[in-house]
Amino acid sequence: MDKFLSPLRWILFLVCFGLVAHAQQPAAYVVFDATTGHVLESASGDRKLQVGSLTKIATAMVALDWSKVSNTDLARVVPISPNGLSLPSENPIGWQLGDAASLRDLLYAAMMQSDNIAAQTIAEFIGSQLPGDTAPAVRFVNQMNALGRQLGMKHTLFLNPHGIDSIENKRPYSSAYDLGRLSKYAMANSAFRFYVTQKQRVITILRGPTQAHYMLQNTNQLLGTNDIDGVKTGTTRLAGECVIVSSALSPESRPAATGNGVVVTPRRLLVVVLNCPQRFEIANALVTRGWQEYEEWAARGRPMTRASL
Repeated sequence: MDKFLSPLRWILFLVCFGLVAHAQQPAAYVVFDATTGHVLESASGDRKLQVGSLTKIATAMVALDWSKVSNTDLARVVPISPNGLSLPSENPIGWQLGDAASLRDLLYAAMMQSDNIAAQTIAEFIGSQLPGDTAPAVRFVNQMNALGRQLGMKHTLFLNPHGIDSIENKRPYSSAYDLGRLSKYAMANSAFRFYVTQKQRVITILRGPTQAHYMLQNTNQLLGTNDIDGVKTGTTRLAGECVIVSSALSPESRPAATGNGVVVTPRRLLVVVLNCPQRFEIANALVTRGWQEYEEWAARGRPMTRASL
């Protein structure tokens, strides 16, 4: 059954954390063990929803996978996309026509500060290196959807690399379960983890013969609290307030059943919260509750009795 937390238990949960007066239940959420994919609790996990800039997790992973396969250094400098500059979104970094930046700094901008222009620039440059006769950004998005199919994301359609959901005739969508699968894949990548753990980062903008610098601020307000070390926020009018967080404890060590050696078990929770006005409060509370449920599950021998991602 998809909904593991009954309405009554949800109310008791909110009372416990002092959130009832102000919080609203997410449109969908999931809490699961990142090592096994075991779902600890969820609601509407397969519901198709707009997810805003959570899309950029797929953008980053296609970029990182491509960089590894093509042996391309992320220090490669690329020009800022004019199409990115024309997107119907803000430009807090202050990109200008003719600017350039390294792929690495563009990934920082896209993942930490959810910059749409950076995401579009990444997609167009990498897409131009891929075979095909469609537009470079289309080729890149095709790879995003191919990654989704590879990960079993059956309730997901990416239409662009940034997550803006008002510029195409169709609307992109995903689900809490699918984004859980994507985040599990992403957080297994050490380079990706490094990008999303940074609270601040100075990037360099090449502007003709001069350089400009900009201090990125991570939009994930929960970083560094409750053992949270990632992952990403997302917000549009259609998607509402969304967030995915990762919380990691020290690995558990115990003697092997054979009596020889030690078994080390990583301990990491992933929490996906979609369309929730109090996304940070709810996500933080779900992390706390999730670790309690994790300990109970671990004490029972980690039986795989529910859905797994």
